[in-house]
Amino acid sequence: MKIYLVVLLSVFYLPLLAQDAPVKWATQETFFEDLAGKEIPAFKGLTINKKAFSNADLKNQVTVINFWFEKCPPCIAEMPELNRLVTKYGKNGVRFIGITHDAPASAKSFQKRNGYQYEIVSLSKDEIRRLNINHGFPSNVLVGKDGKIIYAIANISFTDPQFKAKSILFEEKLKVEVGMNSF
Repeated sequence: MKIYLVVLLSVFYLPLLAQDAPVKWATQETFFEDLAGKEIPAFKGLTINKKAFSNADLKNQVTVINFWFEKCPPCIAEMPELNRLVTKYGKNGVRFIGITHDAPASAKSFQKRNGYQYEIVSLSKDEIRRLNINHGFPSNVLVGKDGKIIYAIANISFTDPQFKAKSILFEEKLKVEVGMNSF
């Protein structure tokens, strides 16, 4: 009986004593914070022109990755803001990739109808899930030339108060990465 009590106390009580930091609850925000500094995972997909595309194609490039899909209203709502980033930073060598689980032909048709300016790469839902760098749709990830994640956020909006501050910070980090002056 004493052995069972000691084992029981060891299992439940000792881990409480060992914890020296406050509990960090998992949220979308903490998920994105924990991505900073991590390598972008390997992936392979197809462009809307059905050409093979992988993370190796992003080597030595500052990249903005947007996770989206056709039937996602917040994804579509942020596209004008994303297109503005393409216009502003595309000429500075930044690569803009939209990753979707929509089929290449469907994504191509969507792009034509809506003017979304990102390069589009299709992956399956499982492949996107295995990447484990998006936390819902939309998600936006800034990757440095070294292939490491610099910053990640959900929606990009410079007008919605809920997302404005993080969107500004996202753009500031993008400017730093491409060597541009701040606002």
